[in-house]
Amino acid sequence: METRKAVVLIVEDEPVVRFSTLDVLEEVGYSVLEAANADEAMVLFRNRPDIDIVFTDINMAGTMDGMLLAQRIRAIRPSIGIIITSGVVNLDPMLLPTSTVFLPKPYGHDRLLTAIYQLTA
Repeated sequence: METRKAVVLIVEDEPVVRFSTLDVLEEVGYSVLEAANADEAMVLFRNRPDIDIVFTDINMAGTMDGMLLAQRIRAIRPSIGIIITSGVVNLDPMLLPTSTVFLPKPYGHDRLLTAIYQLTA
């Protein structure tokens, strides 16, 4: 029996970064959804109970940033894996909730894949 690959929601307002990340994840077999901001992400998240991982940038336009998005998603579904990235903010990993990984930008796609693997293992 084949195991289901994780469903990953990418939340990134920079189209080039979003598309290249989407390509890498789809290449290795993940199902990928994308949102340009946290508001779009919340709509997708509420309509897709199969999302396993949310990968979000912190700094985005819209009504909320990536940190608030992560908090709201975690409140709705406590077991979801969350990966937060930023090129501006540097977070102490000890301050992050469980099942949350911080990837400082620029990150290599191998580090992202490792983080997804760790959160879904």
